[in-house]
Amino acid sequence: MKITRSLILFCLTTSALSAQHVKYSVPEKNWDADSLGNHRAVIQFNGPGAIARVVIPWRRRDTDPDKKRVLVQDGQTNQKILNVKIVSITRESGELYFEPGSGIGIYYIYYMPYKNEGRSNYPRGVYLAPQLTASTEWLSKINDKVPEATVVEIQSIDEFNRFYPMEVIATKSETDALIQKNNNASFLVFPEDRLHSIKMKNDLPQRWIETGNQNSFSGEADKGEYFAFQLGIFALQYLQQVKISFSDLKSKENKIISSKNISCINTDGVTYDGKPLRQNVSVTSHTIQSMWCGVQVPLTAETGIYTGTASISTKGTGSKTISLQLTITGKTALNAGIEEPWKMTRLKWLNSTLGQDNTVIAPYTALKESNRTITLLGRKLILDNNGLPKLIQTFFTPEVTKLTSAPNDILAAPIKFEIETETGTESLKPLSFSYTSKTAGTIKWAAVSASSKIKLEVSGSLEFDGFVAYQLKLSAIKELAVKDIRMFIPLKKEAGVYMMGLGQKGGYRPSSFNWKWDVANKNQDGAWIGNVSAGLQFSLRDEKYIRPLNTNFYLQKPLLLPSSWGNNGKGGINIMETGNRVSVINYSGTRELKKGDILFYNFNLLITPFHKLNTDFQWANRFYHSYKEPDSIKATGATVVNIHHANAINPWINYPFIEFNKMRDYIDEAHSKGLKVKIYNTVRELSNKAYELPALRSLGHEIYSPGKGGGFSWLQEHVGEDYIAAWFVPEIKDAAIINSGMNRWHNYYVEGMNWLVQNVGIDGIYLDDVAFDRITMKRIKRMLTKDNHPGILDLHSANQYNKNDGFNNSANLYLEHFPYLNRLWFGEYFDYEKNDPDFFLTEVSGIPFGLMGEMLQDGGNAWRGMIYGMTSRMPWSKEADPRAIWNVCDTFGIKGTSMIGYWSKNCPVTTSNNKVLATVYQKKGKVMVSVASWNDSDTDVTLTVNWKKLGIDSAKATITAPFINNFQEARVFKVTDKIPVAKNKGWLLIIE
Repeated sequence: MKITRSLILFCLTTSALSAQHVKYSVPEKNWDADSLGNHRAVIQFNGPGAIARVVIPWRRRDTDPDKKRVLVQDGQTNQKILNVKIVSITRESGELYFEPGSGIGIYYIYYMPYKNEGRSNYPRGVYLAPQLTASTEWLSKINDKVPEATVVEIQSIDEFNRFYPMEVIATKSETDALIQKNNNASFLVFPEDRLHSIKMKNDLPQRWIETGNQNSFSGEADKGEYFAFQLGIFALQYLQQVKISFSDLKSKENKIISSKNISCINTDGVTYDGKPLRQNVSVTSHTIQSMWCGVQVPLTAETGIYTGTASISTKGTGSKTISLQLTITGKTALNAGIEEPWKMTRLKWLNSTLGQDNTVIAPYTALKESNRTITLLGRKLILDNNGLPKLIQTFFTPEVTKLTSAPNDILAAPIKFEIETETGTESLKPLSFSYTSKTAGTIKWAAVSASSKIKLEVSGSLEFDGFVAYQLKLSAIKELAVKDIRMFIPLKKEAGVYMMGLGQKGGYRPSSFNWKWDVANKNQDGAWIGNVSAGLQFSLRDEKYIRPLNTNFYLQKPLLLPSSWGNNGKGGINIMETGNRVSVINYSGTRELKKGDILFYNFNLLITPFHKLNTDFQWANRFYHSYKEPDSIKATGATVVNIHHANAINPWINYPFIEFNKMRDYIDEAHSKGLKVKIYNTVRELSNKAYELPALRSLGHEIYSPGKGGGFSWLQEHVGEDYIAAWFVPEIKDAAIINSGMNRWHNYYVEGMNWLVQNVGIDGIYLDDVAFDRITMKRIKRMLTKDNHPGILDLHSANQYNKNDGFNNSANLYLEHFPYLNRLWFGEYFDYEKNDPDFFLTEVSGIPFGLMGEMLQDGGNAWRGMIYGMTSRMPWSKEADPRAIWNVCDTFGIKGTSMIGYWSKNCPVTTSNNKVLATVYQKKGKVMVSVASWNDSDTDVTLTVNWKKLGIDSAKATITAPFINNFQEARVFKVTDKIPVAKNKGWLLIIE
């Protein structure tokens, strides 16, 4: 065998990689990552000559280093060196030659340069491909006598981008040797402390080669602290049903920390809706699974050393016991250690049940039941013998500002569920009805109906806010051929004026409408039909329903077609108007049922409005949506500050726990000046700055959605694969990952909200779309309003009626959250110029649901907005600064007025043109009239005034248009005057 120089060098390099300890560091001064990447090797060249050879033992976790460019820079001149020859690029090392243009000195080799493509907030980090730049003449001079350069250290641009120590890989030979040494074991265990999160799944860190697999772990904790640690499992064969059990921890003095205080979040926990969770953990051969464990140290624990064991078992492949030693200090942890989240002390929040009791939230009232009639705030539900709704009523006036004793009937007849076979409709005889639970917040019932062929079990519940949940379990007693299984919702025509959902933009309901399921493309499973004072939303589900993703990501996790209602595409919904009735027919089509077959025809209802309009809240609370010094905000007339993310006190999206001291100082100052402060915080996506990211990744797809990866370079380099890249802030390089939906992060979210209220002093939150359901919404509202905190919630949504969002309507999508909101802000891509008043009313204003809102896109339309009590928001649009309108409203004294909109038959002012609408803000002896045009061109109108309703003598009345900057000129009109109204504009008129 011929021994070549290359073979000798390869052997030496492999040996060096096994033994060499390279220094890893962060430089004092950053370089330009967007052109050079985040990582470099620092090379010392001591000459002589114009060619240097270097072998860099970088131990990279990326799987395709040979496809990435290497850039060499002269450390003395900062000039790029073109004469470079790549000999070998592998994950373990790189061998190359370069021209040391400045001779002896420092040179930098950047080995992961990239460029960002696509949208700035959704970038695609593209790594530069290898490129040959060396001259032929220089290449020809390379020979065996080239001097060796030395690797001084490997640097990352900053600490956050650093790979060392947990992302510096072991070499293949090191890993093979470890496996061979333990070839009789099914798995190895590498205990790790909480400050060294396990981050790689497919590679062992070099650190573990040096420490070896261990049989013990020791740590130190304060009294009352939640102490987290990891047990890293390296599978040498496929492992199933990995479980960890713990003994008590005992001291020499026989003091005990009970095993009940020790758990593993990967296997045990509590779901977001308060149910016990048992996770089945399996580990693929030659991969790593981090098992995050925690000890809740009692406050009463005595100082000393406690010992015990953790036993790791798997199905059929053996077990291993790890000795545990925990030293309890003499200190008591502040707030259970929550103030030090970098120690993973908040992982216990994942299993929180805070706020789960369904206690009544203001302004709602306790449910009352009598003779199958359940009353709640402003509404009533009467149940039939079969458990389905017999009658649904509301008691709101057309203005939604008051309750009345005169009911508004929503249903024209009871809701009917029927099964049609070849021989006709099955006659289901009611057999039983009973209440299964009665509390102030929820009343539940069950009913059974049956024929000789089929049984229908109805389970229903009504909550204090008007949410009705039904589970209809259909069981085949005999084999039968079904022509259709359907549900009729018969609405009164006057209660079915408007419609929103099922592909229909908010507006007047069509006289007939047909819809079919298309879950692959459309986030549609129901609609809202109603008027301003009475309405009903219905949603069709089955027992396997999972909330889909929303806001740009629906297509990556769409609805599941209900096996019952959808029936492989045979199901659909027909809506038709006949006489004084609007029939909603939810059908599922033909099918064959075998004896014992079970189908779940579940559905939800929401009875609207949820509560009265709080117009005084609208006038008294003016939002300033930007981080700015409190004095300057107060000077605008705003009263509530919304702190978005990406600023000094709330930098990281949906993770407001890092700069909380700065946030607290700001809020204290704002409070001293009479301002309230709300912050951006939701769960749709999570910043990569979250301390718990590796722990959450260890939970598989529970917290983070599966996906194709990509996005900003940090995510590709440190998360690697199997995620969906979300919002990115270029200025601070905050890169988020999409949350999977309904999971234990919501428990963390609720606990975090409670902590922010109690310890930082927030007055509420700003929601930018919502990725959780009504269970989590109720929990956070309880936390936000606890101890008399204001708990203000406003929701912004971009218009969801588009391909990526599944063609849903924002208001319909989020209606389940409306009972707990204080304001809407709808939003980007809402067209305030080209849509009709019925669209404004249903999709934007919130009024049919007891809410009010503000406008966003292009500042909105100020004239049309005031018809619904809406302005734009400071300082979002310079073109539509709301301060002039705020000032006029204050001068008039709008607080305390009665708002009577054009939609109400009681509105005392109308115009001579049905496309020019008027809303009245009435007080004693004086009114402000908002006039806005949807006419196709400029027009003149006269006002028709019910002077008696206004309480004003028409002979003495004056009509004044006060000057409002960028809105209207000052004018005085006579009662009989024609008032000119420009296209798309209007007036604010004072009549007194």
